[in-house]
Amino acid sequence: MGQAVDTDRLIVVTGGPGAGKSTLVRHLAQAGYACAPESGRAVIREQLADGGRALPWVDPDLFAEFMLDRDLRSHGSATARTGPVLFDRGVVDVVGYLRLAGRPVPAHADAAARRFRYRPTVFVAPPWREIYRTDAERRQPPAEAERTHATMRAVYAEYGYDLVELPRVPVAERARFVIERVSS
Repeated sequence: MGQAVDTDRLIVVTGGPGAGKSTLVRHLAQAGYACAPESGRAVIREQLADGGRALPWVDPDLFAEFMLDRDLRSHGSATARTGPVLFDRGVVDVVGYLRLAGRPVPAHADAAARRFRYRPTVFVAPPWREIYRTDAERRQPPAEAERTHATMRAVYAEYGYDLVELPRVPVAERARFVIERVSS
């Protein structure tokens, strides 16, 4: 039997697209914290570059499988480290994505979300229209970003996580907010 994983040091930031999650995680990475980037954007970039089909607007089920694979690898890499690791989304986000897309959640995705745990408290970036922007990888309109936020809140709560909403403040203040709660 393997050694128990200290999931308390695996910290997730979730929410809808364009709410400042990735900016926060990059800021914390620049401050020296170990961070795991968002899988969805990486998959989209790779698939667009390769002409692949694992894109949310082409094959949402394949896209979810690619994200799940990447998220499981990120979780495994983080457990091999010492100290806190901040995740720009986690395994549970794949379940939320599938539900939002109206797709069935495969048993293996549900099992992964139950098995590969994070700190019981998850930070949620609320919708923030003033900073929301679309780009080549983020095509959702603000209303869909708000639905994504609501779905992620519901799914993380369903999997037993406590949710802490991030304040709508500049990134340095947001980072202090997270660091204070992670350190306590």
